Amino acid sequence: MKHNAMTIDVRTRIIYSALAIMTIMFSMGKDLMAQTNTATVVKNIVLVHGGFVDGSGWEGVYKALKKDGYTVAIVQNPTISLADDVAVTKRAIAAQNGPVILVGHSYGGVVITEAGNDPKVAGLVYITAFAPDKGESVSSLIKDPPPGAPVPPILPPQDGYLFLDKAKFPAAFAADVIPDVASFMADSQVPWGVEALSGAINQPAWRTKPSWYLVSTEDRMIPPDAQRAMSKRAGSTVVEVKGSHAVYVSQPQAVAHFIEQAATGALAAKQEKTAAGSLAAK
Repeated sequence: MKHNAMTIDVRTRIIYSALAIMTIMFSMGKDLMAQTNTATVVKNIVLVHGGFVDGSGWEGVYKALKKDGYTVAIVQNPTISLADDVAVTKRAIAAQNGPVILVGHSYGGVVITEAGNDPKVAGLVYITAFAPDKGESVSSLIKDPPPGAPVPPILPPQDGYLFLDKAKFPAAFAADVIPDVASFMADSQVPWGVEALSGAINQPAWRTKPSWYLVSTEDRMIPPDAQRAMSKRAGSTVVEVKGSHAVYVSQPQAVAHFIEQAATGALAAKQEKTAAGSLAAK
């Protein structure tokens, strides 16, 4: 009997020891998975505004991303020349600790198309933006609008700078934005340099980096069909949202969620695009 009791006690100890080891291994596995998942998400977001506005319009998107644990930088482009705007954006990229998701709205899409060649950039996100190819500029992309396309109420240049007609700004740029906010945007316009519009792309980053594109279906500044054509050419992952050109102001949660999708998938997509490019080159 004593021998049987000792045998049972040993077995019990072995079972408990095995359970303890399994618990530790399970815990380590969960921690490892958590670390792996974190490592596959790009946590640095750089937001680039377009013409006629400044970076303050990103406030709602900024708050949503920060709440979800992202590091967010907002570029204040002077919008005088493309070269200057690319330089300012690249300084913001350099200040980030690790890979970056680069986001551009409107003309900001031109800026990220060039600045996105920076090695730190893991992916590009176009928010109802221009996505030009090599040699293209805003000027060349808007030169021949299709019949029936809305014409932005751009006033004649003043000393080399452009403005939108203040009275027509809300309907053209920010139709779904709170009226008081849209009026403020109209009255606080940033001069957009003619030189910036003519700035041409040297090397489009979307050819080597994965991209995402949010099409705003009620946009009256960049026709939705033009957005669809540019996003298709870039091979972007596309989502369509019913909103105005200022969708990033009117629907910040939807825009932030879309950016987070890119942040989650960019590193894997970049590897796939690099591999596909290498095969094509052979």
